[in-house]
Amino acid sequence: MNDGNAADRVIQDLRRAAAAAAPGTQLPSVRELTARHQASPVTVAEAIRQLVAEGLIEARPGRGTFVAAKPDELRAPDLSWQTVALGPGRPGEEEMQALLALPPAGAIPLSGGYLDADLQPAAALGAALARAARQPASWQRGPAEGRPDLRAWFAREAGTGLRADDMVICPGGQAALSTALRALTAPGDTLLVESPTYLGALAAARAAGLRVVPVPADADGVRPDQLAAAFARTGARLFYCQPLYANPHGATLAVHRRARVVEAVRDAGAFLIEDDYARDLTIDGPAPPPLAADDLDGHVVYLRSLTKSAAPELRIAAIGARGPAGARLRVARLLDDLFVAGPLQQATLELVTAPAWARHRRALHTALRTRRAALLTALRRHLPELAQQPVPRGGLHLWVRLPDGTDDAAVAAAAAAEGVIVFPGRPWYAAEPPAPHLRLTYAAAPPDRMDEAVRRLARALRAGTNP
Repeated sequence: MNDGNAADRVIQDLRRAAAAAAPGTQLPSVRELTARHQASPVTVAEAIRQLVAEGLIEARPGRGTFVAAKPDELRAPDLSWQTVALGPGRPGEEEMQALLALPPAGAIPLSGGYLDADLQPAAALGAALARAARQPASWQRGPAEGRPDLRAWFAREAGTGLRADDMVICPGGQAALSTALRALTAPGDTLLVESPTYLGALAAARAAGLRVVPVPADADGVRPDQLAAAFARTGARLFYCQPLYANPHGATLAVHRRARVVEAVRDAGAFLIEDDYARDLTIDGPAPPPLAADDLDGHVVYLRSLTKSAAPELRIAAIGARGPAGARLRVARLLDDLFVAGPLQQATLELVTAPAWARHRRALHTALRTRRAALLTALRRHLPELAQQPVPRGGLHLWVRLPDGTDDAAVAAAAAAEGVIVFPGRPWYAAEPPAPHLRLTYAAAPPDRMDEAVRRLARALRAGTNP
């Protein structure tokens, strides 16, 4: 028996049958084809597999083979029903996607909230992760609230009097913030925020069903008088704040306002979420201690992340609070994702307790100072009218005021067309923005690219303001 010829005969037979029949028609069985063409079952099965791969027929286990639908006869999927089932999208989702989008090839990024790859301690991270992976204990399930030694490190670093038992490890600052909003509020409650404030906080609050009310901030941080008035007017019980190098505007809460802010929170019987994301991003002088350091009665919920100061993929943060609030945070984290991966926790501990971590922080301060200076110099050269801005003493961003009447979103779009990525100021406001701004990040591009980046931005700004 010539199996090669037999296979050809089976294939031709099935082709003719499929061409003459409607889609879904059952074809001869393997037994019938074996007898008809005097071929072995293996030969018939191989012929069927070939035609299935071509899309001519389809095999249904336990039922046989059938004529496949032709490509031009396949019905296009109709997903329109999902529009009704899902309802309206949540405000802020598109802006968050745009903020986290990777820059196109060849573009110079002056946007984003993470360190340029050259600033990340990649070697130290790799070594820490390798050591953690070799330790069997890293792969064992630990406490749901996180490793005690890592929680103790976060508590010591905060310098707030918080204990290890008050802290819970989270997979990044955004997850910690989302947990805190759900744990400490109910849908329909009011959240007070600085104006402007972190875009991710606005998105998380709206996703939690909260009413967001902005409180004015200036170069000295949030205004205590306006904060007290907002508590009285809204009955809010929660205020989200970044007292150190606030994102996006870079202000640090002034010394003369710190006690008054905490007093306003205390008088309202409320909580303050202190997002201390930039503790490792100081450039000029020592950073003031966290607000939580002076909080004895559990009004301040303290959040600290390592993602901004290390690498985007080091999704490790901690959030802590005293009393029943801390217990609620721990339960909420448990319901979210049970626990953070043990190897990542161990690698983080290996990183922050090694001498390389202190060296990284010192090098980072120097590098951020150099990049900030390069961006400021480029602004003075190409856009002097925008160079008179408050200079943050740390963090990653400049908050640049644009001329009145400028469409900041249009400028950002024009800048992208010129090959430089910036982010408009409008999405950082919970209500109407009082003026147009751009957030320019000096940590995402090397200093020798700053001049070209601002030159491109100047072209885009001229195009946007000269119709």
